[in-house]
Amino acid sequence: MKTIFSGIQPSGTLTLGNYLGALVQFTELQNEHDCYFCIVDEHAITVPQGRLQLREQIRSLAALYLASGIDPKKATLFIQSEVPAHTQMGWMLQSISYVGELERMTQYKDKSEGKEGVSSALLTYPALMASDILLYNTDIVPVGEDQTQHMELTRNLAQRFNNRFNDILTVPEISIPKVGARIMSLQNPEKKMSKSDSNTKGFVSLLDEPKRIEKKIKSAVTDSEGIVKFDKESKPGISNLLTIMASCTGRSITELEEAFEGEGYGVFKQAVADAVIEKLAPIQEKYADLINSEELDAILDHGAEKASMTANKTLAKAKKAMGLGRKRK
Repeated sequence: MKTIFSGIQPSGTLTLGNYLGALVQFTELQNEHDCYFCIVDEHAITVPQGRLQLREQIRSLAALYLASGIDPKKATLFIQSEVPAHTQMGWMLQSISYVGELERMTQYKDKSEGKEGVSSALLTYPALMASDILLYNTDIVPVGEDQTQHMELTRNLAQRFNNRFNDILTVPEISIPKVGARIMSLQNPEKKMSKSDSNTKGFVSLLDEPKRIEKKIKSAVTDSEGIVKFDKESKPGISNLLTIMASCTGRSITELEEAFEGEGYGVFKQAVADAVIEKLAPIQEKYADLINSEELDAILDHGAEKASMTANKTLAKAKKAMGLGRKRK
């Protein structure tokens, strides 16, 4: 059994793309591996956040994880800031990180470009990200291609620590999922669907009401050909909608092409909307039951306690290796 770690920031509600591209796979991984799913709220504060909104989004994300199929009996779900070992280990890893390698991070360049006051945490948070992963002796980290640079730094820091102090940190492997739908923006099918998209018509939120989902799908960018056919190059919009419907229904792309042969885009888009609404209905129902419940708090309390037990063991070994604190008799 391998140990798997995944962290996601509580910034906006998860999208249909997050669910079909990642969460569906997480529910499968938890059956075969020891999984830690972390809400990385301390990463979120690298940019300004509203206090009440952040707390609301943390709780909402936890409820969505569970509503989407994460089983607290099989996996550990917890909030990063409730396990102090993360920031402690993060500081220790900062001490062996080089300014040059942190400045080369693409996300730092993108988020700091043109800004007058840039938080120092925006520069150093890759060390905290490395801490998140390394505390749990993680074997595999499933990430998107946009996170591979941070993962390479995590691997480098683990190897640097082991070479400089003691061979105690597991060097994780990067896993870019090959299976799983890559859902694109409804308004710009050339780019990935994102909850941070300034155009809210471009993504379907997991908590969108049925009428809103229907409206977004019907306004999705397509083409003027009028043929329901999968062709990513010349028909990216229709191809994206076919991928969405196939993922929501379990039907193959070929089967869907045959089913809608001779039908117009209006009929097809309505069918896609109906499939998405049906897929999200049980998730939204379970979310509503969980969001203000004591059950959610109990799950997060247990998750933080379980995560702390593992994290504190690794932290203690790392402190000893670096010579921190007193030597106990």
